[in-house]
Amino acid sequence: MVVRFDSSTDQQSDATTFRTAPHNVEAEQALLGAILVNNDAFDRVSDFLRAEHFSEELHRRIFEISAQLIRAGKLASPVTLKTFLGEHDLGGVTLPQYLARLAAEATTIINAEDYGRTIYDLATRRSLIGIGEDIVNVAYDSPVDSSPRAQIEEAERRLYEIAEQGRYDGGFQKFSDALTHAIDMAARAYEREGKLSGVSTGLSDLDAKMGGLQQSDLIVLAGRPGMGKTALATNIAFNVARAYEYEVKPDGSHVAKNGGIVGFFSLEMSSDQLATRIIAEQAGVPSYKIRRGDIQDHEFHKISEAAREMQSIPFYIDHTGGISIAQLTARARRLKRQKGLDLLVVDYLQLLSGSKSKGDNRVQELTEITTGLKALAKELNAPIIALSQLSRQVENRDDKRPQLSDLRESGSIEQDADVVMFVYREEYYLKNREPRPGTEEHITWMSDMERAHGRAEVIIGKQRHGPTGTIDVAFEGEFTRFSNLAREDSLPDQM
Repeated sequence: MVVRFDSSTDQQSDATTFRTAPHNVEAEQALLGAILVNNDAFDRVSDFLRAEHFSEELHRRIFEISAQLIRAGKLASPVTLKTFLGEHDLGGVTLPQYLARLAAEATTIINAEDYGRTIYDLATRRSLIGIGEDIVNVAYDSPVDSSPRAQIEEAERRLYEIAEQGRYDGGFQKFSDALTHAIDMAARAYEREGKLSGVSTGLSDLDAKMGGLQQSDLIVLAGRPGMGKTALATNIAFNVARAYEYEVKPDGSHVAKNGGIVGFFSLEMSSDQLATRIIAEQAGVPSYKIRRGDIQDHEFHKISEAAREMQSIPFYIDHTGGISIAQLTARARRLKRQKGLDLLVVDYLQLLSGSKSKGDNRVQELTEITTGLKALAKELNAPIIALSQLSRQVENRDDKRPQLSDLRESGSIEQDADVVMFVYREEYYLKNREPRPGTEEHITWMSDMERAHGRAEVIIGKQRHGPTGTIDVAFEGEFTRFSNLAREDSLPDQM
């Protein structure tokens, strides 16, 4: 290998037909020289630059060994490095001479970060070239059992892996910058309808308890079958999409002023079934009547009006079953990039799969899923509502209100979630315990049924930035609709 220090280059006769991958040997030499002269230069690039980002093998070895020495509290210099590098063919220049020349012609520490960014950016471009070549080669020689969709998703995964690794725009920020962001958030909340810092759910008592759905929060909504967790998630999602209003920023992009753009992963129901639920809720026509076509003229008019209103709302459904957390992440990013995204709903957690490397360990797999969803919420800067099943141990208790310990399969759900909510309907359990008519117990049961009819509880079992507690809401089962519960003090006076 020959490494030159002068900037002159020999013109190749076949330059028009042969292209080398983008690299900058001089920038690599300048940065390595700065590190060897002043080890503090390493600290300016160590959070994003790795040895594999260097184009020359020798430079990778020099950077890697320098990093090991500096992290061990030792000095990285031409003298200390030469014993670890072995022999290299440098075209008549010995290794000690090469290290000495690196140090002699070093840049200043002030420019170290700029050179590091140049090296990183060129390495990223080389990685993009590699992915492009792989896409072409796999497309040409694809095996029979490999679908184009799988290749697209693998390419997306690799592209976003590059985008997320070694980013140099992170690190510490001044507290004053974070303070400014907090004040801006409070100002937006003051200007927004309902005075909420987050996105309104459309349920005023729930908003009052949570301040709306907060950006980058993972919200787990759990409940036993029949409690209405999908209905509640659907109601919230539709309320957010229907309330969407935006303002145009100076750069021409849109930012949500009220409501938001919603993405809904319906892993259990088809998009038709989900749409039927929403039409039933909005039109006030039972969903079973819509499915059977057993509707009157006035009901059909209601359905038509509701459908006309719903056509314009920013509500996007993906009903692909059995997808992995990696596929979900790629599709959510794509929606964010193409349409925008202010709320993501996943129905439900246990139908997602993790990476194949996790094997049959479902607890580890679910941990990977919840960790991935929390990371995605932060990346998208949008709340994610993830539905979850509860274990059967709820049914064995007299008081069937769910608790955090009832979350199924993994403690990671409780650990990773910013908010954990449960849906509980006492009416559901009372219906199945009807005593014999005419008995005193039946009279008591009738009284309990009257009290519980049309009511549900949303129990906040965990909230990182607010109180826990129970919110009473109204529930209309035939329309699968949750709404605000009328308060006695706000009802009109009785005559």
